[in-house]
Amino acid sequence: NGRGIPVGIVPSEGKPAVEVVLTVLHAGGKFGGGGYAVSGGLHGVGVSVVNALSTRVAVEVKTDGHRWTQDYKLGVPTAPLQKHEATEETGTSVTFWADGDIFETTDYSFETLSRRFQEMAFLNKGLRINLTDERESAKATAGADEAGEDEKHEVKSVSYHYEGGIVDFVKYLNSR
Repeated sequence: NGRGIPVGIVPSEGKPAVEVVLTVLHAGGKFGGGGYAVSGGLHGVGVSVVNALSTRVAVEVKTDGHRWTQDYKLGVPTAPLQKHEATEETGTSVTFWADGDIFETTDYSFETLSRRFQEMAFLNKGLRINLTDERESAKATAGADEAGEDEKHEVKSVSYHYEGGIVDFVKYLNSR
């Protein structure tokens, strides 16, 4: 995992940075002098667009020695950022429910997402990306053509982490 989206107050907005990132287009990680040294390359619109196009978003951030959470409904925070137990872990988890009134389909390809997240993990040395498909349809088929009775509660899940980054990507390509 990365260091986690910052949770400190953005002076110009009067809100926690994580809330600004999730609700303001082009906010990205550029807050004054610091922000992020590395970004995902979506010009600051990535997660704010996901939030705007979802019926619900749940964000969990582990940073500054604590776990923090905030939920959103139709792009709007449902409550202030909540500070929870102390932790030494860092990172960010965003869970979203795409709005079926906006999208023709909300059925995502696990394989397509998995490939994209693997590419992102290769490009961001040391980053860990976990993808879990918790849809009922995934639980029913969990890697099999037909699910047996004992397979119905499993979920598809992958984790990508490459300490070597691009070097690991080259090794991966050469192994194929």
